[in-house]
Amino acid sequence: MISIDLSQKTVLITGAKSGIGKGIADLFLEAGARVALADVAFKEDFKIVSEKLAHLHLDVTRKEEIEKAVDTLTAFWEPIDVLVNSAGISTMDFAIDIKENDWDRVMAVNAKGTYLVSQVVARQMTDRGISGRIINIASQAGKNGYRCMGNYCASKHAVLGFTKVMAIELAAKGILVNAICPGIVETPMKKRERVDGAKLRGLTPEQIYQEDCSQVPLGRTAQPADVANVALFLASPLSAYMTGQAINVTGGMTMH
Repeated sequence: MISIDLSQKTVLITGAKSGIGKGIADLFLEAGARVALADVAFKEDFKIVSEKLAHLHLDVTRKEEIEKAVDTLTAFWEPIDVLVNSAGISTMDFAIDIKENDWDRVMAVNAKGTYLVSQVVARQMTDRGISGRIINIASQAGKNGYRCMGNYCASKHAVLGFTKVMAIELAAKGILVNAICPGIVETPMKKRERVDGAKLRGLTPEQIYQEDCSQVPLGRTAQPADVANVALFLASPLSAYMTGQAINVTGGMTMH
């Protein structure tokens, strides 16, 4: 029987206090990894929770915070083997009504944050000769357009473009860079989006939920664990011949 053992790996996951990031963290801990959960919602700069778990306060839009967090983490544990960029936010509005500060905020966290954290960690990996993994949590919104989500879609298209470039440039260093494109995942952010989207479209959140389910061939929306399973595969030796990929986890909703 094949099992995935990450007991010798140090993993940094951004946006890990809830949602997809937390789901990935939970599964990686089960696989034995040392996991640092980084999130702007954590109060302490660095807190050891257990032998295998740490919490980091991290604003992914601030390079100096990222550099400090990475230095602190690697000084306490080992160099980072796996980075999961899961930090992400969204706002809802029709394209012609998107406020400039909402555009800037979503692009800063989703696109700039992925670029900054990846850059800092990739430099550490190359400096220390680590054959690492970078896993970017993009979205099927990085391949399609969805009403009331213009800034979010733009940010996730940017994540996919940057994933491909990093994959090309870091391949010779033994660093594999891939993205996961989740579909509709039941997270606190998705529940808030249904409320906001319902107001914009004159519907109820329940109607939005039913609409979501009707678009998925498998007949249900995803749970964070569905995404975490693919992240675990990408962090493992089983994906050793994959880089620059954008893997759909959408229940068949997106097929390209």
